[in-house]
Amino acid sequence: MPNSDDLKQTIHSAFDFSGPAIVLGAAKLVDDVLKDAQIKAPLKMFNRHGLIAGATGTGKTKTLQRMAEELSRNGVPSLLMDIKGDLSGIARPGVANEKVNERHAKIGLEWSPMACPVEFLSISEEKGVRLRATISEFGPVLLSRMLDLNATQSGVLSVIFKYCDDRQMPLLDIKDLRKVCQYLQTDEGKKEISSDYGLVSTASLGAIMRSLLELEQQGADRFFGERSFDVNDLLRQDTQGHGYCNIIRLTDLQSKPQLFSTFMLCLLAEIYDTFPEQGDMDKPRLCLFIDEAHLIFDHASKELLAQITTIVKLIRSKGVGLFFITQDPTDVPEEVLGQLGMKVQHALRAFTEKDRKAIKMIAENFPPSDFYRTSELLTALGIGEALVTILDEKGVPTPLVHVMLASPRSRMDILTEDEIDNLVDHSELAGIYNEEIDRDSAFEMLSRKLEEHRNDTEAGEGGKHTGTEGKKRANEKSTIEKVLEHSATKVVLKEVARGLLGVLGIRSTTRKKTNSSWF
Repeated sequence: MPNSDDLKQTIHSAFDFSGPAIVLGAAKLVDDVLKDAQIKAPLKMFNRHGLIAGATGTGKTKTLQRMAEELSRNGVPSLLMDIKGDLSGIARPGVANEKVNERHAKIGLEWSPMACPVEFLSISEEKGVRLRATISEFGPVLLSRMLDLNATQSGVLSVIFKYCDDRQMPLLDIKDLRKVCQYLQTDEGKKEISSDYGLVSTASLGAIMRSLLELEQQGADRFFGERSFDVNDLLRQDTQGHGYCNIIRLTDLQSKPQLFSTFMLCLLAEIYDTFPEQGDMDKPRLCLFIDEAHLIFDHASKELLAQITTIVKLIRSKGVGLFFITQDPTDVPEEVLGQLGMKVQHALRAFTEKDRKAIKMIAENFPPSDFYRTSELLTALGIGEALVTILDEKGVPTPLVHVMLASPRSRMDILTEDEIDNLVDHSELAGIYNEEIDRDSAFEMLSRKLEEHRNDTEAGEGGKHTGTEGKKRANEKSTIEKVLEHSATKVVLKEVARGLLGVLGIRSTTRKKTNSSWF
């Protein structure tokens, strides 16, 4: 039977860090909480990603809230995906109660209220700072993967981007891209694009438009457009040096998984392309907490999933940490799961034989322990408790520990809509990004071109119907036309024009070009 002294010695050896670290809680053995065996996570390892998993009601949200608070206190901003709408309370200080005091007394950790600087963001109808990006910023490769296009259709999309670039037609939103596809299916459009780029399949254009429609029905028309969000604005600190908790309000996106996965890929790609290489740092530049992670992976195409997996592997070199929050660890693909250095596993439920097999498999993915029977403990953990393993400062996994987790210091409840509206109304970023911009782009340019072509066609057809009557009228000259053509009249008009030019200070005999004006 393992004893607490052996566990304390193991913890003191494995969790003794020289650099700054965040206290997650205290070790627990059977029913005893070891207040002098606190479990910490070194800040410099937070860019090695992590997993927070567990059944509904086991405390996952409070765990990520506590982590975001402590990161903020250490000057590290975070980005929180609030799909269930229960993270807004981080903007207000918490209130002590009997349960919180009792828990922290057991842990041996002082509790004090704390509020974090918060920015509410939105990609949908929710009120907040608008997150947008243009079609051009996506580029043909990323957009093809997002739309799940085949090789032929992707090639056509690349031609469309090239066509618009060469003609300086900005692709800003969905209506721009749809208008280009419509134009290229007209006789004039086919002739124009085939002369420079070769034939373009009408079937492929139709497939692209159908994929755009499907994405638009999930609300992507609000996401694509201007003004584009600068991801560097996620790195802000307040006047006290606390990192901002940027909360994306996503409660209306659970039924729109394709838009959610698309947005996440765009965001990660933009961060990866924008942030410089950092190497080893004392603390990360930014941490992302992605709640309900299965929404990204369950509905992502094979190409989209491959792109997300690649970015997860590479983005840590930019000083960015990713934390996936989900009910079941198997929701996260193995390729991604293998990249996660911190694992916080809350309780799982075993109602069926399939559940018990899954729990056994999950237990095998944790480091072996001399103190715990992992497969049994996974179903016996209390609320606010978890099995924890992290990477130490050298990148070596620590022993598995049963931890009683610390409580959040901010409000463990949601803000009212009026409170959220007030924060958004006073946001500097909202004043910048919530301005509606719809400048001249491919849609307007091609609409004018099609209108001109239609007018020319109608004028030509009208000329054909005039027949000999029109020719007869064309040969007949009015009295005023005859007068104007008379030689004496031409002399008079010439002198009048010369006099007017003299009054205006313009010489009619010689002209000198200066810059873009004639004098």
